[in-house]
Amino acid sequence: MSITSQAIWAASPTTTRGSPTALSSDSKGERIAYASNKSIFVRSIDDPAVSKQYTQHTTPTTVARFSPSGFYVASGDAAGTVRVWDSIGAENTKGEYHIIAGRINDIAWDGDSQRIIAVGDGKERFGHCITADSGNSVGEISGHSAQINCVSIRQQRPLRAATGSDDTSLCFLHGAPFKFNTSVRGKHDKFIYGTQFSPDGSSLVSVGSDRRIWLYDGKTGEATKQIGEGEHKGSIFGVSWAQDSKKLVTCSGDQTVRIWDVEVGKCTQTWRMGEEGIVSIRDQQVGVTWPSGRSDGLVISVDLEGNLNYFQEGKQAPVKVVRGHQKAITAAAFSSESKTLWTGSYDGRARAWEVQTGTADLVDGEMHSNYVSGITTSSGKDGRISTVGWDDSLRTVDAAHKSFIGSAIKTAGQPKGVASALIGGKAHTLVATASGITIYDESGSESGSQATPAPPTTIAANGSTVAVGSDDKKVRLFKAGSSASFSSMAELTEPTAPISSLAFSIDGSHLAVGLSNGKIFVYASSGSEWKLETNRWSAHTARVTAISWSPDGKKATSGALDTNVFVWSLADPGKRIKALNAHQEGVGGVAWADDSTVISCGADAAVKIWKVQGVA
Repeated sequence: MSITSQAIWAASPTTTRGSPTALSSDSKGERIAYASNKSIFVRSIDDPAVSKQYTQHTTPTTVARFSPSGFYVASGDAAGTVRVWDSIGAENTKGEYHIIAGRINDIAWDGDSQRIIAVGDGKERFGHCITADSGNSVGEISGHSAQINCVSIRQQRPLRAATGSDDTSLCFLHGAPFKFNTSVRGKHDKFIYGTQFSPDGSSLVSVGSDRRIWLYDGKTGEATKQIGEGEHKGSIFGVSWAQDSKKLVTCSGDQTVRIWDVEVGKCTQTWRMGEEGIVSIRDQQVGVTWPSGRSDGLVISVDLEGNLNYFQEGKQAPVKVVRGHQKAITAAAFSSESKTLWTGSYDGRARAWEVQTGTADLVDGEMHSNYVSGITTSSGKDGRISTVGWDDSLRTVDAAHKSFIGSAIKTAGQPKGVASALIGGKAHTLVATASGITIYDESGSESGSQATPAPPTTIAANGSTVAVGSDDKKVRLFKAGSSASFSSMAELTEPTAPISSLAFSIDGSHLAVGLSNGKIFVYASSGSEWKLETNRWSAHTARVTAISWSPDGKKATSGALDTNVFVWSLADPGKRIKALNAHQEGVGGVAWADDSTVISCGADAAVKIWKVQGVA
């Protein structure tokens, strides 16, 4: 028996309004790396569904940079730690170094892939230069009076480095070992957000919140000229050189990405995201990279919503937009008809994932304003998806068009869960709140309700059978009648802790009950009675957040706050196969794509595909 990772559909980069987001591409132009929550993702440029996840940081990550050789990545976090690790397997940490007492904002490698300069918002110092393999000091980063936002190292000898800061100055360092040489002041009058040496080492560029682009001599650090005065209407958050050192690309809070001819100082192409004439905060472009080693003129930017926008020189619109979640995925449901995974996240966003391609589509329309607490696929043939969120609303998604339809329906309270039931041959949506269960018909109108002896914590349904779990450690089963009324069927009292998750098998013959202490009880129905079949599914050490049955009804998978995913079998309840540390900070949802494929998602905002073998 085994469970092996087949694919990781990466989370989107973490972005912060008013701050640059670092994107790094390798020297061959095949992969990009970026920070997301407490992980670093290394992702294929041409096939974004192929990615690796590095999970050794213990605090939120802030930046990741490929070494020039492409074999290593240096990544920094909010605690001032830099880790150097193998970029191929996203594992095998080569070194862990504490650089500053604060957030790491940027990292740069020298041309030999031997030295690293890391900078940020420290207390005693704002940056340091070390060797990548041992962490030995090879210079001091000085000359600034405020946090350093960006750093770049010249890839040729004589070695030079440049740092840009909130104090509006650009410091030029000579090395190695690196020492302060000159400070360029008066060119920028606001924060400097980006700086980079050209690939041939002849020039240096700096950009910032004053919307200016300054060029300097790569050897001496002397300012040579300013280009693009007044063209960007918002802060410039990122800059990246083309491989030929003749052009560069900038991205800005004015929703634009621009390519510049450095010699003549003119903009040669502009892309503006969002609708024409409408100012949209989420379309602000906060990071950009121009991957080297490619001949197709590809530029990749990231917007404030975390979308990766692929641009090609000469084409007016993005050639691809790669989407995902930035925050923890809190609910998931799989539609077997369309082979689509529907996910909702902590910040209220919804995505539809094509299982065949691993790409996510935005669910259009007005989304929930915060935490999505449940998603369910319709029991009818109308292809609708129902979602509930902590904005106390129920929303409906048209699965075919991947868009929210109609207006939000106000629920009786904060929704604890949502389920779809067949009542009188028609699909109804059931929402559990503290006051009980509310029934909504196909038009979204409330058609009935059922009070419960204890406030519900979770709900599940199969056909007209409804199960409701509560904090009083009981599961109550009801039969839904054609008049949208309930009749009590059974009360399951064996669970030993508050109920946290429920799931019926597809044929309705079994009910899995997940508890807040990590145990799972399985019940089997015999007519109108439900009897305990096994209580041996007990490997989780924290609250069970999600359970899903395989299409054949013989196996189930579960996820919990303990970060683990387990696969269980009815035939041999004492055994299980495990995917440990499947999702940092906990699992938010699990589903079966088929009898041998499990999908999981969690607090790391990633979706993972697992191959299950040898389970009866």
